[in-house]
Amino acid sequence: MRKKVTIVGAGFTGATMAQRLAELDICDVILVDIPEKENPTKGKALDMYEAAPLMGFDSKLIGTSNYQETANSDVVVITAGVPRKPGMTREDLISINTKIVKSVTEQIAKFSPNAVLLIFSNPLDVMVFVAHKVSKFPYERVIGQGGALDSARYRTFVAMELGVSMADVQGLVLGGHTDVAMVPLPRYTSVGGIPLPDLLDAARIEKVVDRARKGGTEIVQLLGEGSAYYAPSAAVLSMVESILLDKKRVIPSSVYLNGQYGIKDLFLGVPVVLGAKGVERIIELKLNKDELAQLHKAAEMVRETVSKVQV
Repeated sequence: MRKKVTIVGAGFTGATMAQRLAELDICDVILVDIPEKENPTKGKALDMYEAAPLMGFDSKLIGTSNYQETANSDVVVITAGVPRKPGMTREDLISINTKIVKSVTEQIAKFSPNAVLLIFSNPLDVMVFVAHKVSKFPYERVIGQGGALDSARYRTFVAMELGVSMADVQGLVLGGHTDVAMVPLPRYTSVGGIPLPDLLDAARIEKVVDRARKGGTEIVQLLGEGSAYYAPSAAVLSMVESILLDKKRVIPSSVYLNGQYGIKDLFLGVPVVLGAKGVERIIELKLNKDELAQLHKAAEMVRETVSKVQV
């Protein structure tokens, strides 16, 4: 039997994820949205499916608003939520998206109680907390996508600064999925096996780090309307693929910490091994004093926001 992945939210991000996932040909894809958007959701899924003879995939694509069609999904990606609009406070955004993620998670827990949940909705680290609290799934099966995207942006800017292949840059970003809570780690960044500090001076590294922190904002400003979806969908794809195929890739993700890095009872971005069970291992890096201080500061920012959530 083919694996099954549900993507909740058929906007730009969700639809792009669905298309890319179908083209991998490793699972069937269910694209879900609210009843008012059922026909457009069905239309998008059918449009993608009609590309199958051209792209050479056999993955089935279904658009729906009926959660019964998502039953027994192996992985569920939640992208549902509203973006922050002019005049909307961060608290407003949290309140609205908490209700949306709560409602979606209740349906997923009902129809796919053994699924791995991947959360994409913002504020990311807070919505992972909400999804876990509502689903009551084991911690290893509730994961937030943040670090995968932030790390990809960071690696992109390192490659651009040096004029080298993206494939040769390794690096990761820890912390929260906001510009002020991100913790890029130049000391753990390498290019073709060469430590980044051997290739760039401190000022150029700081320039790259600063651009990585503001990567999402830069896209929003350039687009003029909406936010990024190509790179975010690719980030989620890497996580889904690692879980479905049990690849055990090391991918920075927002996961539950219970003492690791000196942080307890909080979802935060750290490097983890992703496999068939979800989070199979949390990797605890030997951070220096400054790096650890940055991570703890990020943790307190996330903790403060989570404290305002009522589920």
